[in-house]
Amino acid sequence: MSKFKKKKDGGLPPISTASLPDIVFMLLFFFMVATVIKEDNLKIENKLPSADQIEKLDKKYPISYIYIGKPNPNYIDTYGSEDRVQLNDALRSVDDVQAFIAAERAALREELIPKLTVSLKVDREAKMGVLTDVKQELRKTNALKINYTTRKGDAVSSQ
Repeated sequence: MSKFKKKKDGGLPPISTASLPDIVFMLLFFFMVATVIKEDNLKIENKLPSADQIEKLDKKYPISYIYIGKPNPNYIDTYGSEDRVQLNDALRSVDDVQAFIAAERAALREELIPKLTVSLKVDREAKMGVLTDVKQELRKTNALKINYTTRKGDAVSSQ
């Protein structure tokens, strides 16, 4: 007696993965185009001073920005017209600078903590008292790498 092979009940064919790289690159391209890099929402006036001798700040190391100046006209009713300090997207007092630097350091890998640079974006009409107070708070937290941002693009003058 001859043996007959039993016919399979028409299972699903294997899934072709030939187009998978195309789909992956298409998704990658979509997210690269659609992603928006976060920018700080300035709540203060920030007209930067000009400088003659400037040095480009190296972007490969972490940078924390502190803005100093008078509040924008939209925020004068809430915060007054005196010079204020903006840390990230919030107007804070000078006493909050130490906590801000501690939070910035906590978010970094251990080997990058000593390379943290604080860039001060100070309005050219800001009073030196607030700037001096901020610098004193930075000294207390041992954040001694300070740069001042100038009007020529993102170039900074080293201290």
